[in-house]
Amino acid sequence: MSASTFQPVNPDFEQRVRDSYDRQAFMEFLGAALTTVEPGFCVIELPVRDELTQQHGFVHGGVLASLADSVAGYAAFSLMPAEAAPLTVEYKLNILRPGGGQRVRATGEVIKPGRTLTVVRAEVFNIVDEAQTQCVTSIQTLMTMHGWEDAKRA
Repeated sequence: MSASTFQPVNPDFEQRVRDSYDRQAFMEFLGAALTTVEPGFCVIELPVRDELTQQHGFVHGGVLASLADSVAGYAAFSLMPAEAAPLTVEYKLNILRPGGGQRVRATGEVIKPGRTLTVVRAEVFNIVDEAQTQCVTSIQTLMTMHGWEDAKRA
């Protein structure tokens, strides 16, 4: 699924999103990769490994929530002007089943972009071979921080 019907206001949106993602130390720490960037739509994938699991062997809920939060933020960011950056202000997350499989795939799709607030649907899927089963659904609201350079702060 893709939100390619949206028109980005920044023609360099993909490179800007990828550059920002590359500065995400936490996603790098987890081993997550940004695999798809389209206007209003992003995908992040993460190989499942023991260090990301909780005591029962499932992918930790905090990892699933972090993937959903990041993928939603980047989907929203793809539609923002060059002088703006996203900031999550609220999200509702439902874990539908435990996270697991060989890898997990998070998708973020803008539902409603806005000048100040953008609403995004994020979903996380367990992947075994190429079969996927949804484990998380989330709705998020992100604020557009106008005049905010998307760069690492000192």
